[in-house]
Amino acid sequence: MSIDQSYNQWADSYDNNLNKTRDLDQIVTKEVLGKLKFSEVLELGCGTGKNTTWLLEKASNIQALDFSRKMLDLAKAKIQSEKVHFLQADLKAFWPVPNNAFDLITSSLVLEHIDDLHIIFRQAFDKLRQGGYFFISELHPNKQYQGSQAKFETPDGKTHFLEVYTHHISEFTDTAFMHSFNLVELKEWFDEGDENGAPRLVSFVFQKK
Repeated sequence: MSIDQSYNQWADSYDNNLNKTRDLDQIVTKEVLGKLKFSEVLELGCGTGKNTTWLLEKASNIQALDFSRKMLDLAKAKIQSEKVHFLQADLKAFWPVPNNAFDLITSSLVLEHIDDLHIIFRQAFDKLRQGGYFFISELHPNKQYQGSQAKFETPDGKTHFLEVYTHHISEFTDTAFMHSFNLVELKEWFDEGDENGAPRLVSFVFQKK
């Protein structure tokens, strides 16, 4: 099943099911991006708008892209603002937004579904203004080494596992450097009360040179 089909099926329950990864990502996004100034935002994988609502508090304009039509429909119903423009797009292909137009690109829990990171960093460089930031929040590869991956329960009680790829931390940083980004911040994030276990998420802030 393709990634858009999987998220179309997951959409109705995405906001309500127990999901530690989704919930920690919201905390990470606020903590990391709360330290940055930005106005024009490109949000990759906006989903149901879980982070879009908070981004609106700081941004003047948001272009919010997602693979899934149903996830976007839920986001549009939740967020009715002239500052947000929702677009369905295959993030592995051309992003239908202008170049040199954004001072922040965000990508939360998206890149595990994309095999070739060069496609992402190449376009991120094109879309960002000089000095713009690229924020990434992803399931930590250590979790993936242990067998963790995106999944959800279908209405008939079966577990559906999404197609995912493992990207090591060095793959993120090496690919970023190859596409003329500097690393501003790298941080690992743990479940509350489990700081001695494997980190659940890893976040990066890169800056276009």
